[in-house]
Amino acid sequence: MYCEDHAYCSLAKVGQPAPDFTMRTTADMENLNTTASLSDYQGKWLVLFFYPLDFTFVCPTEITALSERYDEFTQLNADVLGVSTDSVYSHRAWIKTPRDQHGIAGLRYPLASDITKEVSANYGVLVEDEGVALRGLFIIDPDGVLQYMVVHNMNVGRSVDETLRVLEALQSGGLCPANWRPGQKTMEE
Repeated sequence: MYCEDHAYCSLAKVGQPAPDFTMRTTADMENLNTTASLSDYQGKWLVLFFYPLDFTFVCPTEITALSERYDEFTQLNADVLGVSTDSVYSHRAWIKTPRDQHGIAGLRYPLASDITKEVSANYGVLVEDEGVALRGLFIIDPDGVLQYMVVHNMNVGRSVDETLRVLEALQSGGLCPANWRPGQKTMEE
């Protein structure tokens, strides 16, 4: 969605309830009839990330890096959901493709299909004329409030280390200075 001045608009605002969604996912790889909604993650943290397309070059590096460290997210009471505007059928084919063939076999969390592009638009990452999403990462707290968002262009992958650092900083409840790391003290008010 565009604003009148042609800048991207977004319903997603830090500190506000995250935009609701319901999308089909690969949670059931055989039937592909499982959906994920924001309410499914109530009581947990959610790392919701958007990527441009299946079967591309940078995307599998991010997706598999998050998968390889999935246990660290679950230990922090967080789940991960990847989203693109591809179909669940494309997602399934990519998940079944071996990694040495640019696939993401062994993925430990589901991918969701935003085939209608509504969710990408609501989160402000849709590139309308291309029908794909920018790389957007959103951390939503257990109450459904958006606590963190970062959006950047398609050619640079995101850092799992930074995502985990920010998640732990948000969970600390304290004031975290620049370069804060888990285990360090937070600042006094």
